[in-house]
Amino acid sequence: MAVHVVKHGENLWVISNRYNVSIQSIVEINGLPSATSIIPGIALYIPDRAKQVRYYRVKSGDQIWKLAKQFNIDSSAIIAENPGINPNQLRVGQIITIPSLEKLEIATLGFIVPSSISNVLTILESIADQLTYLAIVAYSFTEEGFAFNVTKDDAIVTRCKELNITPLLMIRNFTGSNFSPDLAGKVLENPTSRANLVASIVNLTIERGFGGVSIDLEFIPPARRNDFITFLTDLKIALGELILHVNVHAKTADIPTNRIIGAYDYARIGQAADLVAVMTIDYGYPGGPSDPIAPITWMEQVIQYSITQINPRKLQIALPLYGYDKVVHTNATHASSVLAAQNLAISTGSPIEFDNTAKAPLYHYWLGVEEHVVWFEDIRSYIEKFRLMDVYQLVGTTIWQISLPAPQIWTYLAKNIAVVKI
Repeated sequence: MAVHVVKHGENLWVISNRYNVSIQSIVEINGLPSATSIIPGIALYIPDRAKQVRYYRVKSGDQIWKLAKQFNIDSSAIIAENPGINPNQLRVGQIITIPSLEKLEIATLGFIVPSSISNVLTILESIADQLTYLAIVAYSFTEEGFAFNVTKDDAIVTRCKELNITPLLMIRNFTGSNFSPDLAGKVLENPTSRANLVASIVNLTIERGFGGVSIDLEFIPPARRNDFITFLTDLKIALGELILHVNVHAKTADIPTNRIIGAYDYARIGQAADLVAVMTIDYGYPGGPSDPIAPITWMEQVIQYSITQINPRKLQIALPLYGYDKVVHTNATHASSVLAAQNLAISTGSPIEFDNTAKAPLYHYWLGVEEHVVWFEDIRSYIEKFRLMDVYQLVGTTIWQISLPAPQIWTYLAKNIAVVKI
């Protein structure tokens, strides 16, 4: 696997010859507008035949020969890959790299907000092998707790099953264009409404042929913390063998009174649910300061806290397929796919920088008298996030959302990751 960061004066002809890969392949894998469309700093993903590199955090009792057996490789290869280590005295917590034929195995969940059904089906067919689950964002509920369908999704559920993707009914406390804390609070605090919500979700899940449910109740009032656990516990009992997947706001400590994260008792949610997805996105949020969307340092802090509360084999972290373009000084924000963000840098001739602390790309450009800064994701930042999944042995990732073009990540998944099917 090669990642080539373009330098001043380079062109695709030179890069193509260096890696013995056709120019057309480089264009397609990286979603470039044309064979002449590159700029300094852009990271190009170029698949090759190199061995997988796995990442491992040393535990008590680990020895080189044991790791060699685990990863099906010679001890000498591990020692050669890590010249700074003492093979006779591994340090607990030390991160080592392991060249291996064994791929990282994870469960992936893609979100989709249905719009054009034909477009959704085309997307699914192109990335079916890279998805374990598809959460169809098409359900909300009333103040009485009755779940209802917002967008037609029958054809998507059917196609998922044909493609060996497990479809999940995703329900949100969404009214108009925003999450409603009041809606979530009113239903959760009322035993009758709460029971209605459980029953109606289960009925819809079974009637429509879903493999389970993905819960996305955001900004739940902190006072409803225990009611939320009651709801999840009752829902899992009613679902039986069907999957209960729960999305939660990211945090690095438990602050029960906080209006955003207070309602999420990670430990008890982890006990109730089959899978828990921590939303490690929007660290840099619309209208907020110009920050990376998912800086690696913050993500690791969230993971380190989360695994003290939730079994890592139930835990997913979130990946964004989008970027934020912000006007400097006002922070007015425009969102776009990562591919559109990359190609805007090309069209504006803006060299791409890479923040080595956040492990995230960014660039600046001017539109009239307004200076803009764009934070997005590229193959380098995604690889860093997959490294965290490997190091902390997480069950996998969620991806928001698959209708946003991001050819680099899907190519990387196809070549380097063993995606679980259930």
